[in-house]
Amino acid sequence: MRSNSLVYLLVLISWFANAQQTTIKGQVKEALTGTPIPFANVVLKGTTIGTTTDFDGLFTISTQNPSDSIEVSYIGFLKKAKPIQKGAAQSIDFQLEEDVVNLEGVLFLAGENPAFPILRKVVENKDRNDKRSLDAYEYEAYTKNEFDVNNMSEKFKQRKLVQKVRSVLDSIEIIAGEDGEPVLPIFISEAISRFYYKKQPTLRHENVLKTNISGVGIEDGSLTSQVIGSTFQEYNFYNNWLNIVSKEFASPIGDFWKANYEYDLIDSLYIDDKFVYRIDYFPKREQDLAFRGSMWITKDEYALRRIDASVDKVANLNFVRRMKVQQDLLPTQAGPWLPEKTRVVVEFMGIGKDPTGFIAKFYVSNKDIIVNEPRPDNFYLHPIEVEEDYRVFDDSYWNRYRHEPLSETEVTVFSMIDTLKTIPQIKRITDIVQILGTGYWDVGAIDLGPWWILWGNNNIEGIRLGFGARTNPEFSRKVELWGDVAHGLNDKEWKYGGGVNFFLSRNRWTVLALEHRKEIDPVWVVNDDGLNGSIFRSFARFGTLESPFRRYTNAATLYSAPAKGLSTRLKFKKQDFTPLEEEFGYFREPGNSDSVVGTSFQTSEVGVEIRYAKDELFVIDDNDRISLGTVRSPAITLKYTAGLKEVLGSDFDYHRLGLTIEKKIRMGGLGGGKLKVDGGYLFGQIPYPLLKTHIGNEFPVYYEFAFNQMDFFEFASDKFVELKYFHRFEGFLLNRIPLMKKLKWRLFGIANMAMGSVRDENKLPINVLQPDENDNPELPFNTFDGSKPYLEMGGGIENIFKFFYFGVVQRLTYLDRPEIRKTGFVFGIQFIL
Repeated sequence: MRSNSLVYLLVLISWFANAQQTTIKGQVKEALTGTPIPFANVVLKGTTIGTTTDFDGLFTISTQNPSDSIEVSYIGFLKKAKPIQKGAAQSIDFQLEEDVVNLEGVLFLAGENPAFPILRKVVENKDRNDKRSLDAYEYEAYTKNEFDVNNMSEKFKQRKLVQKVRSVLDSIEIIAGEDGEPVLPIFISEAISRFYYKKQPTLRHENVLKTNISGVGIEDGSLTSQVIGSTFQEYNFYNNWLNIVSKEFASPIGDFWKANYEYDLIDSLYIDDKFVYRIDYFPKREQDLAFRGSMWITKDEYALRRIDASVDKVANLNFVRRMKVQQDLLPTQAGPWLPEKTRVVVEFMGIGKDPTGFIAKFYVSNKDIIVNEPRPDNFYLHPIEVEEDYRVFDDSYWNRYRHEPLSETEVTVFSMIDTLKTIPQIKRITDIVQILGTGYWDVGAIDLGPWWILWGNNNIEGIRLGFGARTNPEFSRKVELWGDVAHGLNDKEWKYGGGVNFFLSRNRWTVLALEHRKEIDPVWVVNDDGLNGSIFRSFARFGTLESPFRRYTNAATLYSAPAKGLSTRLKFKKQDFTPLEEEFGYFREPGNSDSVVGTSFQTSEVGVEIRYAKDELFVIDDNDRISLGTVRSPAITLKYTAGLKEVLGSDFDYHRLGLTIEKKIRMGGLGGGKLKVDGGYLFGQIPYPLLKTHIGNEFPVYYEFAFNQMDFFEFASDKFVELKYFHRFEGFLLNRIPLMKKLKWRLFGIANMAMGSVRDENKLPINVLQPDENDNPELPFNTFDGSKPYLEMGGGIENIFKFFYFGVVQRLTYLDRPEIRKTGFVFGIQFIL
C-alpha cells in the first residue's frame, strides 16, 4: 500500500508540474517581405527568461514561471509584444515592422575600439578559416527561390489585368498574415544538386539532380534549372569584395575593414557549443556599397559563425530598396568553415509615386559535406550539368530529399502560380516580354525572329522588309534549322540566308554548322563575322551604305569545347563579292599596272580558332551555349586563317594571324572596368575589302566594341593593334560630394587606341589607284600614318534619373582630316543596378 501510494504521489506531482509548464513555439518574420528573422531576441517580458531565433526564425521557450506576455526585438525593427496563456502549450508568430529611424554612430571617447583586436584576429586567421583553403570540398545543396510582387496599391489592384486574377488576390491576404504586407507570387522553385570545388586548379562543378519550378511565363526548362542552383548563390565574406547583383560590396571582415566600416562590440554569448562575440557594423559613408548589420565571431578560432548583412536604400544602387544576406557557417573536419545555410532577400523598387515593387528571395541549405577529396580535372568539365531526368519526380521524392519541409505558405504559393499561368492575359504579357528580351517569339517547335531584322532603310535597298525563323529543341535536340529573307523595295532584290546546325555532342558541346547566304553589306562589315546577327549590324543597314557589296557566302563550321575553359572552331568559307558601285577595282596581276582590272572576286579560306578562358561560365539555353563571362582570369583567343588561291575559283592566297585578350578588372571601391586588346597580321596581297577594317561608330549610342569618333570606313590595316577600355567608377567620387551624392550619379571613363599600317604591296601593286581632280593618284581607302596611333578618350555620367547616361568622347589624333568628328556626345537609355 505504501509503495502504491508513493507511485500515485509521484504521478500527481509530475502531472501538477506539467500542468504549470508554459511552452511557447513560434516564428519571427519580416512584415514587409515575409522572410524569417534569424538571431532575434525573444524574452518573456519582465523576466530574464528568453532565447534567440534560429536561422529560420523559429524559437521555443518552456518555463514554469511565465509572465503575461512575450516580446521580440531585433536591430532595425520595432519591438513587438503579445499576450501568452500561462500553463499551456501554444504557438505565437511575430511579424516585425522595419524601424525607419537610422542607427546612430558609436562614439568611443578614449582608448581603442574593443572590436578592433577581434577583427584583426579575424583577418590574421583568414587562411585557417576560409573555405578556399581546402584542397577540395563537395556537398549536397537544396536551393529555394521565390519572386513576388509587393507594395500593391489600391490603384494597382484596380487595373484590368489585376482584376483578372481577383481569385488569386483573395488568397494573398491569407498568406500575408495578420501584420504582413500582401505579396503576389510569380515564381517559386526548389532544386537538389551536388556541388564540387577543387583548389588546384580552381574548378567548380554543380550536378543538378532535380528541379521543381512554377513561374508565370517561365518554363521548367534546362536554362532555368541551371541558374536556380547553388552556383549563383555563393557568398564568401572572407573575400575582400562580394559580387552581388553585379556590384562589388566591401566585406566587413575584408582586409580593408577599417577603411570602410565602423564597429561596435555588443555582447558575448554561446551559439550551440561555441562562445562568440557579437559585433555590429555599419558603413563609414552611407552611400557606399557596404553592409550594415551584425556578425558573430568565435572566441577560439576567430571564425565567422553567423552574419546578418543588409544594404539600405541610401546606398548607390538603382531600383533596390533593401538587400539582406544572412549566413550560418559550421567548421569542417579539416578546420575551414563552410556555409550551412544562406538566405538572400532583395527588395526592388518600382518607378513613380507609390510604385509597385518586387521581392526576390533565395535560400540555400548544404549538408553531407566532404572535404579534401578532389576529383579528376575532367570531372569539372561542365560548370553546371543537369541530369536528363531532372523533371521526373513525385511528391515522395521531395518529401524525402528536401532539407526541410515547405511551409504552408510556400505550398499555397505553388498552387497560386499554377492558377496565374492559366489566365490568357498573363500569357500574352509574358510572350511580349520574351520577344523583347530574346528577339524571338516561341510558337511551339519554331521561334520567329529576331525582331530587329524586320525593317531597314538605306540608299541601295530603300525600305527593306525582312522575316526570320528557327527551330528549337521541341522540334529536335539534334538538329536546328534556321533561315531569314529580306526584300528591298528600291532594288527589288531578294536577300536570304539559311542553314542547319547538327548537335554532335551536348556533353562537350560539339556542333557542325552549315550556312548559305546572299546579302548586301557596306565594305566595313564584309570581313567581320563577329557582327553577324547583331542589332548593331542591322542598324548599319540604315542610311548610306559605304562602298556596298553583294556577297554570296557558303560556310561550314565545326565548334567544340573539349576541356574546361577551352573551345575550338574550325571553319571553311567560300565567298563571292560583287561591288555595287563603280569605283572599286584591283589589278588581277599584282604589280602590273597594265593588267586587267578586276571588280568581282572570290575567296576560299580555312580558319582555326582556339579560345581559353579559365573560369568562364556557360549555360545552355535550348540550342544556344551562352557565356556569362569570366570572373578573374582573362579570355585569350588565337586565330589563324589561310586564303586558298584557285580552290573553288578563289583569286587570292593569304594568311591571317590574330590574338585577342579580354579581361574584367575589379578595383573594389574604385569600381571596375573591361579591357580588350586585339592584334593581327596579314601575309599576302589582297584587295582592300579583305583588309582589317577598324569598326567605327556614327551612332550617338556608345558601343564598347567600336571607336566612337571614328567613321565607319575610315581606317584599314594589314597589321594592327587595338586597345579598348571602359571603366565604371560606381559612386567612388560623387558619393563623397555633399548634395551631389543624393542624386546617385556615377562616373564612367573611356580610353580607346588603334594603330596599324598597310604594307606597300597592298597599296599600289594590288589596289587600283583613283586619280583626284589634279590627276594625282589616291588610294581608295585610308590607313594610319606610320607609328601614329588613333586615340580617343572620354567620360560622362550614368544613372541620371536611374535610366539615362550622357558622355563626351574626344578624338585626340588625326584631327586634320576633312569632315571628321573631333568631339562627340553619347547618350542613351540603359538598365543597370
